[in-house]
Amino acid sequence: MGNSMRDHLRQDMACEGLLECIHGLGDLEQRCFRTLVEQSRPMTVDDLAAAVDRERSTTYRAVQRLCQSGLVEKEQQSYETGGYCHVYRLADSEAIADDLQRTLNDWYAEMGQLVHEFRETYATEPSTSTADE
Repeated sequence: MGNSMRDHLRQDMACEGLLECIHGLGDLEQRCFRTLVEQSRPMTVDDLAAAVDRERSTTYRAVQRLCQSGLVEKEQQSYETGGYCHVYRLADSEAIADDLQRTLNDWYAEMGQLVHEFRETYATEPSTSTADE
């Protein structure tokens, strides 16, 4: 069992590891997230694609996954000459942290319930040894 909870606990995990663990984000999504953190400004998909050295369509899918996870927000930016583009920025870090904490609390409560069910299902009566001698 390569990805057991014990294996995860033994690993040195950076805080970004929570993104993989809780939201199931892959390497590209995490790279896009880190790029938005490092740039600390809204970026277009084209800018992000160049920064992470991936195709625009691939980067777009990664950014959509970040938006669906609530980690990144999409904004419409208007040009002075007319038209617009979409830019992406990090969601509020406190809101992200609160969501991570809520998810962890929910998971902990669910695991506690499963442990309780395990105890009830597999409870055994203490064995009383009677020797037939």
